[in-house]
Amino acid sequence: MLALSTKKCVPCNTKDLVPMTEDAAKSLMREVDGWTLIKEDGTMKLRFSTKVKTFRLGLELFKILAELAEAEGHHPDLHLVEWNDVIIEIWTHEVGGLTENDFILAAKINTLPIRHLLRRVACD
Repeated sequence: MLALSTKKCVPCNTKDLVPMTEDAAKSLMREVDGWTLIKEDGTMKLRFSTKVKTFRLGLELFKILAELAEAEGHHPDLHLVEWNDVIIEIWTHEVGGLTENDFILAAKINTLPIRHLLRRVACD
């Protein structure tokens, strides 16, 4: 099986594309460390939350994410809440749920060199 981060998102223009089941989504969660599977208004989504060091670095993070999204042809919802809370949500709007594309994009986001933008988490 190919790692999700090595796959390419496929166009969502097929009528046969349907959202995956919750069981299928749960089975892929182990491949997208740090992401959470949520259900919002009946729609399954992937969510990642983090904090950036500064507001400006939050915008830089969005630029990096935008470049990846454009290259993949699959676009996440990006939220910069207050000045340093970043929330990334991914789902396939076209089908109203999750597809493999969403997991591919999440896996690719996990490989981006962005640690220098993020606040360090204090250890217990």
